[in-house]
Amino acid sequence: MDIQARSVEGLAVNPSFWCGKRVLLTGHTGFKGSWLSLWLQKLGATVAGYALPPAPGENLFELASVGERMESVFADIRSLESVQKLVAQFRPEIVFHLAAQPLVRLSYLIPVETYQVNVMGTVNLLEAVRTTGSCRVIVVITSDKCYENREWVWGYRESDPQGGDDPYSSSKGCAELAISAYRKSFFETHRSVAVASARAGNVIGGGDFSKDRLVPDLMTAIRKCSPLKVRYPNAIRPWQHVLEPLSGYLLLAEKLWGNPQGYSQSWNFGPSLDDARPVRWIVEKVNDLWGEQFSWDLDSEPKLHEAHLLMLDSAKARMMLGWKPRWRLEQALEAVVDWYKAYAKAESLRELVMQQIASYESVDT
Repeated sequence: MDIQARSVEGLAVNPSFWCGKRVLLTGHTGFKGSWLSLWLQKLGATVAGYALPPAPGENLFELASVGERMESVFADIRSLESVQKLVAQFRPEIVFHLAAQPLVRLSYLIPVETYQVNVMGTVNLLEAVRTTGSCRVIVVITSDKCYENREWVWGYRESDPQGGDDPYSSSKGCAELAISAYRKSFFETHRSVAVASARAGNVIGGGDFSKDRLVPDLMTAIRKCSPLKVRYPNAIRPWQHVLEPLSGYLLLAEKLWGNPQGYSQSWNFGPSLDDARPVRWIVEKVNDLWGEQFSWDLDSEPKLHEAHLLMLDSAKARMMLGWKPRWRLEQALEAVVDWYKAYAKAESLRELVMQQIASYESVDT
């Protein structure tokens, strides 16, 4: 059967597949890692996490009690010995590698650490799995910024060149090269081990408190009644709720389990092209959804290089995996605003995350 010719629109994550699976997440204390940890717990997987301790202050991992029903190891992904120890002890069947230095602007301040974490951290994870016989599936999450950005008005495909003008983007392109080398050098010779990389756009969602990200900065400005500084109001970004790419990662892992040779590739999980909106539009839409006016103005500080236009072509994931976005951008922003309003009221955030996951799962595609 030629899987590349099949269109299986609307496939959803299969709970029966995940029930009882031994799943390791690196970076489980971060924003995306916390959401994925809770989703896997909801699906009935046996989950272990490897990451640095959660960031001091506000963080989703602690606010939503993510670590309650999983094993957590707090350690540095740059330590090969520590990664190997956990992989050998836990013996995962499926691995999601999310541990990373995830911020473009921070990469200018700590370029060496950015490369160490994003490149050698990925190599350490792949090496640890290579020397342990339990794992059948590895999904490494990189970034849409791994592409050589030419400011095209169309989306980048998985076959487009890797690159990057800043340390973060470059490190993600380097990580993709390492993944490809390990796949071809080691894992393709063991047909039961499947290795894929996944690239997503600008994710938004409740519980993101990272600095220099638009939506977290927006929420902070609203809660503190302070004006928002916007660097590039006309820059266009591929906005998507965090559950969109996570659903793609889960579905990809299921496919890799059943057909390692067919799906051990790189994959884009981006929003619909009409959900790629300017920064200004996001600010104004959140303003309307929150229901209270706040002020914003242009950031006049000297600016580091950042992409102004970057979109993904996810046609391959649609055709071969049956994946497609479930929430339009307006609905995603509503879920984000609902989360931060609940946070302001000190409501149960673990329960709210689980409710939003259930709401997302229930959408008929």
